[in-house]
Amino acid sequence: MSEQNFDIVVLGGGSAGYAAAIRAVELGMTAVVIEKDKLGGTCLHRGCIPTKALLHSAEVAEVARESEKYGVKTSFEGVDIAGVSAYREGIVASKWKGLQGLLKARGITVVAGEGRLADANTVTVGEDRYVGKNVVLATGSYSRSLPGLEIGGRVITSEQALELDFIPKKVAVLGGGVIGVEFASVWNSFGAEVTIIEALPHLVPNEEETISKQLERAFRKRGIEYSLGVRFQSVTQSDEGVVVTLENGTTYEAELLLVAVGRGPVTQNLGYEEVGITIDRGFVITNDRLETSVPGVYAAGDIVPGLQLAHRSYQQGIFIAEEIAGLAPIVVEDVNIPKITYCEPEVASIGYTEANAAEKFGADQVSAFEYNLAGNGKSSILGTSGMIKVVRVNDGPIVGVHMIGGRVGELIAEAQLAVNWEAYPEDIAPFIHAHPTQGEAFGEAVLKLAGKPLHVM
Repeated sequence: MSEQNFDIVVLGGGSAGYAAAIRAVELGMTAVVIEKDKLGGTCLHRGCIPTKALLHSAEVAEVARESEKYGVKTSFEGVDIAGVSAYREGIVASKWKGLQGLLKARGITVVAGEGRLADANTVTVGEDRYVGKNVVLATGSYSRSLPGLEIGGRVITSEQALELDFIPKKVAVLGGGVIGVEFASVWNSFGAEVTIIEALPHLVPNEEETISKQLERAFRKRGIEYSLGVRFQSVTQSDEGVVVTLENGTTYEAELLLVAVGRGPVTQNLGYEEVGITIDRGFVITNDRLETSVPGVYAAGDIVPGLQLAHRSYQQGIFIAEEIAGLAPIVVEDVNIPKITYCEPEVASIGYTEANAAEKFGADQVSAFEYNLAGNGKSSILGTSGMIKVVRVNDGPIVGVHMIGGRVGELIAEAQLAVNWEAYPEDIAPFIHAHPTQGEAFGEAVLKLAGKPLHVM
């Protein structure tokens, strides 16, 4: 048995964990990261990066099919799934190697092994003990299923979907949230028939309703089918495929069923509750400074209730390191964290929806404007439709921005600054948005709310 001492012991080497370690070292502390799988966690190996690589391959396939409308003659011979996988794996391997090098260069100790919280200051890995002045829990999440719905065979999660060595001819997707619509978008571009089954009334149901409706229209135009507002009941499978039954008796036949109903926290059998950590439905409960019920033990990322996003995890990891260092970092509420769904068309948002803003500030105190991307030159060049909706408090700041359209995810950075800095439309209106860019669409919406529209009435 060996014992090593650090200022901060991090259990979990995903986005939250390694961000906490990097920032801690920048602030003069020593840090160890304990990871049972691969440094980078779900985001790098089974989530954000590989899925976006797939989505880029899907975009290339669509461009190849449609090239003639841009005056370029080419032929589309199909999708080589082995080539797609090699491309995806190459991206992941490159980023993984870079991340390993980064932590090594920072002097951060990385331990490969399954860690367990032994007390408020100690994580054990087998017989070895890692003792810290503070401990950060960042053990991430797993693909959740529904009660009674077993994963196996032709019923798969996103992890298995990434590893498929074939393109299904017909696939059903259970869940119309981020993961569901992204995989539906990929498979449709690759030539599969896709049906999404969502129990709530809309796709991407956590988004502004007008955005959800536009995405539904866009998917219908692409040939992506969907069932809304009726819950899943059961699935049977055979050597040929699956049959999905809904509560109203409707059935769908497919080659595979992708279960995309969200992610659950990885907190079981890690010693958390034995040490006194408060757990609710599997999630670690913290105060607004991300400290758990055990003083000196913090939690970050997907195990903390709220948005499960890699960039939220980064922010929380950095926050904890700065909190431990006494820097009193600011709290960013989940509502003001940017969200992007990388299907085609993309969806991006931050802040309050118009309905939520009306509820919070009063309906007569809120204004909103929807700028149609049909009026934006760069969007027309790219061949995308969509809109940007900006929500403001009357005579007050911008409190929400909601977008749909090709590549609009790249516009969320400016929207984030506007919302989090509580900028008024009148503050932004004098500044110039380069022409021709999609960023002009945000500028046009802001000009309208500031009372000085240019290309809209």
